[in-house]
Amino acid sequence: MEQQHTFKDLFKPSWYIHQMSGWSTSSYILLLFGYLFIAWQTFSAPLNAIAIWTFVAAILGFTTTLAITNTRPLNGVFGLISALIYIVVAIHAKNPSDAILQGVYIVLLDIPVLISPNWAIDVEKKVRKISEVGARNEKHDSSYWYKMFSVVFFAAWIVLYFFEIYITKTPRPIIDSFTAAIGITGALLTTLRFSESYYFWIIQGAAQVALWGVTAVQGDASLVLFFTYMLYLANDAVALLDKKIAWFHHTVKTSN
Repeated sequence: MEQQHTFKDLFKPSWYIHQMSGWSTSSYILLLFGYLFIAWQTFSAPLNAIAIWTFVAAILGFTTTLAITNTRPLNGVFGLISALIYIVVAIHAKNPSDAILQGVYIVLLDIPVLISPNWAIDVEKKVRKISEVGARNEKHDSSYWYKMFSVVFFAAWIVLYFFEIYITKTPRPIIDSFTAAIGITGALLTTLRFSESYYFWIIQGAAQVALWGVTAVQGDASLVLFFTYMLYLANDAVALLDKKIAWFHHTVKTSN
């Protein structure tokens, strides 16, 4: 088992060096490419305060996403900072459901690590598919989880859609609320360490590309987030295809 961690470790450079070690080679290649691509997209266009903050959020968020893929708990400080910036950017771009989604990320993915860094220790040993819960003799069977996640998705989508229609009256209620609902469900799956989270991340990544592409075309944002979410999709492909990634490539463990 990994060494136990404390809250103070989150503010030590050694913590981040450790969390960024032991990744798959494909993840490191994607990280370098992503950094260069995000920088190029940002600094080749006119700069303003929103563009700079979007760049910071994109770099931190992309790093955090790759770390989660490699079962490293960089979500926490990195995830919290990027999510807070994304909230401001999303509100500025008139995508309120996306701002709410970032708040959910803070609650489900960042705060647990901040409160207890040990929350993410040995994640690779706890990852499983919903179909494997029976073999592991867990409390709830697969049908329970399928029903629960279905309810979470449709409830989130309906609530956020009507929130945008009647409260914020923003220009992209369908795609914004759908993208957020997918992300909320994916975040919950990730928190509970289910492999199926990455199917939701793939759909959500495609939806985010569409959302921020439409947002940019309508003049409410730059193309930086559009391209950043394309990189997120590439990370999802790494999780699916790289045999060193535990989210999909692991031995089914049974309980006696």
